[in-house]
Amino acid sequence: MVSPDSLRLVFVGTKDFAVPTFLSLLARGFRVEALITQPERPQGRKQELVPALIKTEALQRHVPVLQPESINSPEAVALIQQLAPDLIVTVAYGQILSPEVLAIPRLGAINLHGSVLPAYRGAAPVARAIQHGEKESGVTVILMNPRVDAGGILGVAKTPIGPDETAGELEERLADLGPDLLPDLVLRLADGTCSPIPQDATKVSRAPKLRKAEGEIDWNLPAQAIHDLVRAMQPWPTASTYWIDPSSTEPPPRIIIHKTQVVGGASDGSPGQIHTSEPKRLLITTGSGLIEPLVVQLPGRKSITIPDFLRGNRLDPAGHFGQSKANA
Repeated sequence: MVSPDSLRLVFVGTKDFAVPTFLSLLARGFRVEALITQPERPQGRKQELVPALIKTEALQRHVPVLQPESINSPEAVALIQQLAPDLIVTVAYGQILSPEVLAIPRLGAINLHGSVLPAYRGAAPVARAIQHGEKESGVTVILMNPRVDAGGILGVAKTPIGPDETAGELEERLADLGPDLLPDLVLRLADGTCSPIPQDATKVSRAPKLRKAEGEIDWNLPAQAIHDLVRAMQPWPTASTYWIDPSSTEPPPRIIIHKTQVVGGASDGSPGQIHTSEPKRLLITTGSGLIEPLVVQLPGRKSITIPDFLRGNRLDPAGHFGQSKANA
């Protein structure tokens, strides 16, 4: 088998999801000639430029870091050509690689994707799987082609999705599957013992990028669908709703809901109405069944448990949770 130190790699990645696989390649002795990662973007209220974790890890290990605005620019293509990689490895980079970039390495380019392809091609595979109530997820390594996430499959690792697991929690677990899968596939690809298997076009599903507005809860949905939405929207954009109080002249307050559980039983109330409110519990009617918020947050404040929330906020039984008129 080909030895790791005989292969020249260029690693292309930005998000924390890429870090375990990046470090595993270095630990196995692969020659990572450079890390290509996206430039820092202003973050938070102070609009600070915070380097990605993978950049910090690369610099600590003396791996050169390149940060082109576009990996497909003539300047970036020329830099990659000068590196003369045998293989490009991409994980959670955030840009589509052009055919010109994909053609540079003699072995091509491979990608670690956060789903069991061909399901959930796109930018948000982990969140979309949870949102749609999937019970299983995983990661897939593909040999890339110009079509997004459509390349032949080199290897797959699967894992169950916990009934209360959030997108952030699942993504951390999926990231840890990469080191056990991708390095060996690189060696097998190099020595010709691993061939890509075409994806089944009849089983393709999409995972488009999340939009902030998708976090607003539609209480007409079944309780399980709302529970899955809350999980899928963590850590961003988070699920939220408004408390509509008919006796108040103030704008409805937005309430972020971080954690819920589905409660057995039925209610004859309207979706969004309070079914049960007591010092330690809050049950809300949905389109089918009841749901219980467990951890909530008012804008600008810390997240708190429902008992703490109810101690400081009186909910008029005549009110209901729903969409604000401004957003309707």
